[in-house]
Amino acid sequence: MHWPVNTLPAYIEMDVHSLSGLLWTLALLFLWHCYRIGSDMPMPGHIHAGKLKSGSRRSMMSRGGGGCGATKCSSRSKLSRGDQMSPFISMKTEEDEERGQDYLATVLGQSLFPAQATAEARKRYAALQEYAKRYSWVGMGRIHKGLREQMRLNDHSAIQKPHLFFLPDVPSVPFFPRDAHKHDIEVLEASYPAILAEFKAVYQHGIEPKSGWTCIGPKGQAVFPLYSAGVCVAGNCRSCPYTYRTLLSLRTFISSNSLGSAGFWLLGPGATLGSCYGPTNTRLRCHLGPADAGPRVILSVDLWHPNVAAAERQALDFMFSPDL
Repeated sequence: MHWPVNTLPAYIEMDVHSLSGLLWTLALLFLWHCYRIGSDMPMPGHIHAGKLKSGSRRSMMSRGGGGCGATKCSSRSKLSRGDQMSPFISMKTEEDEERGQDYLATVLGQSLFPAQATAEARKRYAALQEYAKRYSWVGMGRIHKGLREQMRLNDHSAIQKPHLFFLPDVPSVPFFPRDAHKHDIEVLEASYPAILAEFKAVYQHGIEPKSGWTCIGPKGQAVFPLYSAGVCVAGNCRSCPYTYRTLLSLRTFISSNSLGSAGFWLLGPGATLGSCYGPTNTRLRCHLGPADAGPRVILSVDLWHPNVAAAERQALDFMFSPDL
């Protein structure tokens, strides 16, 4: 490309073969290029017609992390991180919309559920949609798959058949090593003497419903719940304050959704427990005990399965909230 000599300063024309003149020429060309690039950029608050859909109202503005209303939000849009509203308005183009339609139809479509899906399954799926709308679909792949395939579990012979929620690709072994929940195991073991003392005090008041016991069986089977389906049993926790505080100090105790429980289980002499499937494979049941030579008693605590990621735990807390 040839540049007119009259566009350059006179001193470059006189010394064009010198090294310093060449450097000045390159510097001026760079500045001219930057000027052209800058002049072509749109000003804040202006948009180009180009590929934007005519009359489109699909825009998203954020103020302090606010959510979207009834309008669709582009997955490519950026949320303002400051306290002030961003001066830019992100618009969805026709290409973005065409690419996103298939994804939204796959992820959000109610048709994914089989016709025989229960009302409970549809309720949980709606809760997952609401969670993803508020936060993100990132990390929700296994949960989404588990909800779709929940209905098929009863048709297959498998070790894991949770009737409430099944999370795919979670390993199942008879016993997990201590290192899987090292901190919580050590806390429970260190608290064993005080927990046992509180149980004995409760046991001496008698095993009856008015004392907080439930599931009383003919052979002395009984449960003294401290957490039931994610809800604190206030009266029983007041009777065992040290045990209650110990539960709250555990890092992986499932205390915020209906998948988790904790309490004292009592099994009288000669009593047996039949085989059964738990409601979910996202938890491990930790037993502290047994104690005493007569009735067998354990403190049962539901902990998160170590292969359930933090994002999945947060989503399950939302989906299985005791308030739903």
